[in-house]
Amino acid sequence: MAKKKRTKKQVKMSLWKLVVFIAIIIAGIILLSNKNDKNIFQKNAKSQDTITVNVPEDSTSSLSLVMVGDNLIHSSVYKDAQRLAGGNGYNFKPIIEYVKQKMDKENYDLAYYNQETVLGGTALGVSDYPTFNSPQEAGDAMIDCGFNIVSLATNHTMDRGEKAVRASNEYWEKHEDEVLAVGTYNSEEERNKVQIREKNGIKYAMLNYTYGTNGMPVPNGKDYLVNVWPTDLKINDPSRDNDYQEYKKQVKKDIEAVRGQVDVLLVAMHWGVEYTHEPTAYQKDSAKFLADNNVDIIIGAHPHVIQPVTWIDDTLVIYSLGNFVSAQLQDQNYNKMVGLMTSVNITKTVKDGKTSIKIDNVENELLFTYYNKASWSNFKVIPFSNENIGKYLSNYKSVFETYKKVVQKYDSDMKVINAY
Repeated sequence: MAKKKRTKKQVKMSLWKLVVFIAIIIAGIILLSNKNDKNIFQKNAKSQDTITVNVPEDSTSSLSLVMVGDNLIHSSVYKDAQRLAGGNGYNFKPIIEYVKQKMDKENYDLAYYNQETVLGGTALGVSDYPTFNSPQEAGDAMIDCGFNIVSLATNHTMDRGEKAVRASNEYWEKHEDEVLAVGTYNSEEERNKVQIREKNGIKYAMLNYTYGTNGMPVPNGKDYLVNVWPTDLKINDPSRDNDYQEYKKQVKKDIEAVRGQVDVLLVAMHWGVEYTHEPTAYQKDSAKFLADNNVDIIIGAHPHVIQPVTWIDDTLVIYSLGNFVSAQLQDQNYNKMVGLMTSVNITKTVKDGKTSIKIDNVENELLFTYYNKASWSNFKVIPFSNENIGKYLSNYKSVFETYKKVVQKYDSDMKVINAY
């Protein structure tokens, strides 16, 4: 059969269809090429994102820390708190209201204090020296004031036995979301599980040790109840004190268990000799050991009077913050009534994947614990910079100069905030 002859119009239409077909093919090729290019770009972008996640961006963050000394609840203090509560429980808050004013004004991120007496609570019966047991409302007032770190290992921890320690631990466990409490534990597992907290992107932890427990025995097999780094003052020579030297292995182990996980490591030390402004050989030896093992800040308690603040390399050492609240006698130029409130700024810098920590802006404020000597009442803790200091201590300026020298004994550049 002969084929039909196509007309010119048909030929033109065929050519036009061919052109359109070729154009569609070319457009498809271009589209496919672009899609492949896009896929390559997305793959590269994804790869780049992965690299960015693995390499931390440069950043700077900071937090402020303030520290005060011993919350030493004598019977006259808790009786005054009972009076302030109208006889119904205990109200310690008015005693520290001036400190709370400063805390609120400065808005510190972290605030530390030492709970000298065990908070076993009223169910066990409150008691005074030499075997203390304090109302738990004393802790309530400190939390209300803004304190969120507390050390519990002191020479009075075992004053009322294991039952009081566990009652205290139970109290602090109720506040574990808001307060880091260290130094006494309910089990070996709990003792060895160091608590790590974080604030403003900065991770921190605290270790806590006491030199002893006033001869009150820690039950056999229950060393976890309180961390004791033993010192023998009869020997009075750390180099010859075998028990003291042996315990360094435990301290080093404790440090190594947490050092790599935190940015800032604090150690609260209950050490030294009461009522002396000069650190002992044990204090200096322990401080050097802790500094050599990369502790950032060492906070001292127990002497009940203030001692120098200084640096060992990059480690800040506060040998003793003295008393915070107490009813100790007003003698020797108020030395037991003048405490210290030390604050620092901590800055974390991440640059090129490397992290550095800087501790600076160290400021020391003197505190005075007033009470009516005749009635052993009307307790009040007041900063020397407060405009009302003269109402509670008429010669505060001369007292300030005396204890400013103590703070600056090892470091003349250590800042002490001026009295009002």
